[in-house]
Amino acid sequence: MSNSGFTFRRVREDMIENLLDLGIKDFRVLDAMSQIPRHIFLDETFWSRAYENRSWTIGYKQTISQPYIVAKMTELLISHTNSRGKIFEKVLEIGSGCGYQSAVLSFFAEKVDAIERIKPLVQKSRDNMNKLKINNVIFKYGDGYQDWDNSIKYDGILCAASPREYPKDLVSILKKDAKLVLPVGGASQKLNVIKKCENDEVEESFYDDVSFVPMLAGKSDDGNDA
Repeated sequence: MSNSGFTFRRVREDMIENLLDLGIKDFRVLDAMSQIPRHIFLDETFWSRAYENRSWTIGYKQTISQPYIVAKMTELLISHTNSRGKIFEKVLEIGSGCGYQSAVLSFFAEKVDAIERIKPLVQKSRDNMNKLKINNVIFKYGDGYQDWDNSIKYDGILCAASPREYPKDLVSILKKDAKLVLPVGGASQKLNVIKKCENDEVEESFYDDVSFVPMLAGKSDDGNDA
């Protein structure tokens, strides 16, 4: 397969049709995902199957999420809005991996702050954004439990790794009515949405059964502690 948008157009369209069949209805999410070449986030070995609805290894004991989960989490994050374009000022992403979810989020926020604990994946993500000429995602090598700026109030937070229970501190950096979308659990995980309400109270909702890598504290030079 050639690395051209034309070559991958049909399978990318098939992916979007599949997402529709699976219940993804927000045209804004579908439009964003139709514009992102998922294959460039994977080793060339996987290119021929890059648009299948499944996760793939990206090295360092980590995976790129299946398209349905990326679409679902994005849809949940923006579901309380109805405008097009960059509807948020700032979004925080925790566990950015190779940057595929980051690329999707870049369509909806003026700025995406992305934290990744595995150092080589931070560079891989930056390289991927450069290929796509996406310049509103800032990747930080850090600990997703603590290495965010608590002086910033975010319009949304998306976490692509599963803690045993959601980190309450993350709610403190959400704007009112903003949401934290993340998997929660150990061997059994659920996709959770935590909405920040008046007086720092929260409203919790539960969605699909999911399977994510665990959310670990600290940073890793090589991912061997994952």
